[in-house]
Amino acid sequence: MNRSSSRSGDLFPAAPVHAVAPARATAATPHELYGELFVAVQMTRVFDDGKSFVDATPKSAPALIRARFEAERRLPGFSLPDFIQAHFALPGHDAAVGPRLGLREHIRALWPLLVREHTRAQDGESLLALPQPYVVPGGRFRELYYWDSYFTMLGLVADGRHDLAQHLLANFAHLLATYGFIPNSSRSYMLSRSQPPFFFKMVELLHADDPAAGFAAHLDSLKTEHAFWMDGEAELAPSQAHRRVLRTPEGALLNRYWDDRCSPREESWREDVLTAQAAKAATGRAPDEVWRDLRAGAESGWDFSGRWCAIPTDIATIETTALAPVDLQALLAGLENAIAQGAARSGDGTTALAFKARASARQQLLQTLFWRTPPDGSAGHFADLNWRNAHDSRPLTAAGLMPLYLGLATQHQADAMAAQVQRRLLGANGLLTTDQATGQQWDAPNGWAPLQWVAAQGLAQYGHRALAYDIAARWCASVHRVYLATGRLLEKYDVAEDRPGGGGEYETQDGFGWTNGVYVAFEQGLLSEAP
Repeated sequence: MNRSSSRSGDLFPAAPVHAVAPARATAATPHELYGELFVAVQMTRVFDDGKSFVDATPKSAPALIRARFEAERRLPGFSLPDFIQAHFALPGHDAAVGPRLGLREHIRALWPLLVREHTRAQDGESLLALPQPYVVPGGRFRELYYWDSYFTMLGLVADGRHDLAQHLLANFAHLLATYGFIPNSSRSYMLSRSQPPFFFKMVELLHADDPAAGFAAHLDSLKTEHAFWMDGEAELAPSQAHRRVLRTPEGALLNRYWDDRCSPREESWREDVLTAQAAKAATGRAPDEVWRDLRAGAESGWDFSGRWCAIPTDIATIETTALAPVDLQALLAGLENAIAQGAARSGDGTTALAFKARASARQQLLQTLFWRTPPDGSAGHFADLNWRNAHDSRPLTAAGLMPLYLGLATQHQADAMAAQVQRRLLGANGLLTTDQATGQQWDAPNGWAPLQWVAAQGLAQYGHRALAYDIAARWCASVHRVYLATGRLLEKYDVAEDRPGGGGEYETQDGFGWTNGVYVAFEQGLLSEAP
C-alpha cells in the first residue's frame, strides 16, 4: 500500500507524494497558500467551525497576506482574529425564506435561494469555478456537493425545475472533464477525494424515458469516473491495494474509499490533529494513517460513523481504508451496468460485453463475500468487508440496503434485509443509520434523507411495499412536524424523537438540499400510492 510520509505529530505535515490521478487540473489549497498562518488560525480556533476560514476570500494576493503575517505576527499587540478580519472576506449566511409557509411552498421558495453561480475563480479563494448555476445544500455547505446533489435533483425534477437539474449534471460532467473525477465538493481543499459515485443515477434520472440513451450521451464521462475508481487495478496482486482499488487474499477485485492526501482535513484541521494525537497516545499509530482514514471516511459521505472504526465509539480507531464498503461495491456495479448499456446503444459491443461482465462479477461478489449469515440461522444481512481480515464481522447498517436499491440482491437476501430493517433499523420516525449510538452523526439515533430514499426504493423493488411506505411516511411526517415546530428543514433528524439530529463535528445545518429533494420525491411518488 502506498502512503505519503509526514513527521509523526507534526501540525504542518509534508505534502503528499501521490497527487490526484488522472487529474487534468489542480488548484492550491488554503493550507498550501497560507502555511503557518493557516495552521495558526485552525489550531487556535479563531473560528468555532474550521470550515469558515477555508471558505473565506482573500482581500489581496495570498503571498502578500502571508508575508504580512510573517512580518507582524511577533509585534506587540498582534491579534490573529483582527488580522483575519482585515485581510479576508468571511463567508455569510443564506437568506431566509420570509413569512412561515406551508412545507411544500417553503421548499419551492427555497430552491432559488440555494442557487449559486461562480464561473470565474478569484486568486486565493478555495471555491472552484463552474460553468453553470448550481444548488448548494445550505448552511455551512456553500458549494456544490457530489452525492448530495443526486437527492436534491429528485426534488428539482419533481418540482419541475429540470433547468436546475440539467445545470447540475452539466457541472459534474465539467468536473470529470477538468479533473478526471468528481471531487467531494467544488473546493480546492477537496480535490483529493470524491464521494459515492452517483453520476450515473443523475444521468438516469434526467433520461428516465430512455436511460440507455442518456448513458450513451454521457459515455465518456461515465468511463472517466470508472477509470478514477479503478486506477491501479492491473498491477495488483492478491492482498494488495492501490488508492481506491484492492484485491482480497483470494484475488477478488474490490474497491474502498481513499483520499490522495494523508494530512488533516483542511476544513477540520484541529479536530483531525487531536484525533491523531489521541490515537498515537493510545496505540502508537502513525498520524498519517489516522488522517488518511479520516479523509477516506469523508469520501464515503458517512463522516463519521462507528461503521468505520475498530471500536465503534472511538473515532481514533478509524480504519476506513481497511474496509471494502458494501454500498460502494453496489454503486460501482451500477456504474458498470450503465457503461455497458451506453456502449451497447453506441454500437460498441466489445465495451458493452466487458462492462457487463464486470458488473456481473461484482454482483456475484456482493451476494457472497458481503452477505453475513448468523450461526443461529436467523435472517442474514449485507455488510462491509474487512479485506485484510475476513473474520472481522461487520455490523448491520443502512448501507446494506444499497444492493436492493440497485437491483443486485437475490429475493431471499431482500426478504432477510426487510426482516432486519423491521427488527433493528426501523425507528418511530424512519430508518436508523445504524443501530449503535456512538455520538457520531452517521449512527443512531440519526436518520438521513438519502438513506430513507435508498431503503424505501430498494425494499419496494423487491415487493416489500408496505415497509417501504412505512419508512417514507414516518420520515416525512417527522420532517413536517419538526418544520412546524422550528420553521427549518434539516440535514438530519432524530428518528426516535421529533427533533433535529445531533452528534458529529458541527451543529446541525438547515436548508437543506437533500431533505427537500427526498421529501418532495416521496410525496409525489411512493406516498401518493397505496402500499
